[in-house]
Amino acid sequence: MLSHHVVTLLGERVLLRPLKRSDAALYPDFLSDVTQGDLRLRFFSAMRELSPEMIDKLVHYDVSTTMAFIAIEEDTGRMLGVVRLHGDDKGESGEFAILVRTHLKGHGLGWLLMKHMIANAKAKGLKFVRGQVLAENTTMLAMCSELGFHAANDPLERGVKEVTLPLDEVPAEATA
Repeated sequence: MLSHHVVTLLGERVLLRPLKRSDAALYPDFLSDVTQGDLRLRFFSAMRELSPEMIDKLVHYDVSTTMAFIAIEEDTGRMLGVVRLHGDDKGESGEFAILVRTHLKGHGLGWLLMKHMIANAKAKGLKFVRGQVLAENTTMLAMCSELGFHAANDPLERGVKEVTLPLDEVPAEATA
């Protein structure tokens, strides 16, 4: 299930597939359509853009501990979004991060990326998926709630919620 064809709520045909090193070339166009506010919500700090070094780091990852999936618009080949899951050393859990083009928020693309990542995490045998979400990121928190994540205040970081999804609570048909 590493690659999967999906359709967004607006009928856009999208390919979800593992992120490749060559996808670094797609990042400049992708990031040109992501607001500074959305970058801050994703990276938890103000930034105007991602440096070439940061993009290089994002596309060079250890596939034994990390999975990353990219959403590609089938008609144009443009990058629409990306989700990552960094596994822990024990292979029991992973921490996710997600980013989509700003104008596509609310179109179901984030939902599709998260479902794809969850299905692959479950298939890999992970026990749970977790993430940190800024408390002000109500859209992300709502999506996590709809996907079955449990949210709690992060005890170490004010204004941050920890969201956790026990994968044994995810029905098999929900990850198909």
